[in-house]
Amino acid sequence: MNSQVQLEPTVRLLSPGGVYGVSKYTGIFQATRDILREEGMLGLWRGNVPALLMVMPYTAIQFAVLHKFKSFVAGSSKAEDHARLSPYLSYVSGGLAGSAATVGSYPFDLLRTVLASQGEPKVYPNLRSAFLEITRAKGIRGLYAGLSPTMVEIVPYAGLQFGSYDTFKRWIKTWNQNTSRQIGSEGEESLSSVQLFLCGLAAGTVAKVACHPLDVVKKRFQVEGLQRHPRYGARVEEKTYTGMGDALRRIVQAEGLAGLYKGIVPSVIKAAPAGAVTFVVYEYTSDWLDSIIK
Repeated sequence: MNSQVQLEPTVRLLSPGGVYGVSKYTGIFQATRDILREEGMLGLWRGNVPALLMVMPYTAIQFAVLHKFKSFVAGSSKAEDHARLSPYLSYVSGGLAGSAATVGSYPFDLLRTVLASQGEPKVYPNLRSAFLEITRAKGIRGLYAGLSPTMVEIVPYAGLQFGSYDTFKRWIKTWNQNTSRQIGSEGEESLSSVQLFLCGLAAGTVAKVACHPLDVVKKRFQVEGLQRHPRYGARVEEKTYTGMGDALRRIVQAEGLAGLYKGIVPSVIKAAPAGAVTFVVYEYTSDWLDSIIK
């Protein structure tokens, strides 16, 4: 849903000639109602297959690169040694990990966005059709449309997410220790699963809110030339934007600052808890693997 809301401008000015109109989706509840009425329940899961295919390699690459980088800097693969690293390295390692994961899984991200935003009647009936048609029309480069603005987005996004997560963990650990001293017990080193979840939730929210304008630009580059039905919003014609700076400028000019935060609510609702669950699973998996290695 967040892709459809992000791609529907508050004021339509997406083609070189300038096409004005009223936004189709004005909010999360109205968008949900319209999608259910026009596309049925399955419309809410449109693009889910490529999304799952993207998440698996993306997450694996991201955490593998993160662990390798922290192990290299700390000179150890132990989680307790990683926790002693400078907070600034968490931001750097997060940005590097996010960049590597994005390059490795980007075609699935593009296919997810295209399938989720095409509406009815479908431009591409399934994932295979979308892959073949895009590569036939644009070549392999077509699967990497919008990669440049995505890289510009993912470095600060992943850096903020991982950096904020480690920062929040340090704050909570300090709070736990201070609370334990006040009641006369020894400080607890590890955080509870609820505390880890809350740290991940807060980190995901901070990163998404800060970088959402770049995500809006990325998705509009991804669907350039997609011939979806006009009732799903104005099409983004080929070569509408000459670059990321031009896209940001024209969106603000035509839609105001609100255009850069189109779809922020469903985006945060999806990304923040998903990131929180991922962090909790990663923490417990890392502890389990450390116990086996020991």
